[in-house]
Amino acid sequence: MIIVAGLGNPGPKYEKNRHNIGFMAADEIARRWNFGPERAKFQSVIREGEVQTANGPVKILLMKPQTYMNESGRAVGEAARFYKVKPEDVIVFHDEIDLAPGRFRMKKGGGAAGQNGVRSMISQLGAEFRRARMGVGHPGDPQLVHHHVLGDFAKADQVWLQAMLDACADALPFALAGDDERYQGEVMRLAPAPKFSPRQAAQDSRN
Repeated sequence: MIIVAGLGNPGPKYEKNRHNIGFMAADEIARRWNFGPERAKFQSVIREGEVQTANGPVKILLMKPQTYMNESGRAVGEAARFYKVKPEDVIVFHDEIDLAPGRFRMKKGGGAAGQNGVRSMISQLGAEFRRARMGVGHPGDPQLVHHHVLGDFAKADQVWLQAMLDACADALPFALAGDDERYQGEVMRLAPAPKFSPRQAAQDSRN
């Protein structure tokens, strides 16, 4: 089994926030691969399913922790311990301000880089889980980051956002087969996005 967790905050108030892009990815994966119905378990909304990969079918526990972003690790850690899933078999989708909007990167290990959901995951699982980092851009001023990630996606964002969500779901078999580099490349092939420094671009626009 592989655990796929999308990070976000529960409730309609946060539903369209940049911080909730992980929840959006989980929903798109469930839709694309016809997962079972939602139910409550492990302090989360979970769905179960199976995805065919080059190595055969893989069982998935899809999670949307309901603990709020900063305590996401409690929920995912509980499920990982219950099913005896190793950290490298946990894939976490989350927003990444240091990637340009629409850019996508896979990463295993390392620090939290200021992402509190990832920090919580590290505290419960150790660092060796796999991060699916979904670019939402940087507002340019560190003091504006909180407002930025808890703000809703703009209407103009919907084109690249939906393209990235679709690509993350469509290319998922590569990640489930353990080929993160191929998965990253396929997502960016299906949903190309300009590569630039979000911090620098935001600062330039303010000057």
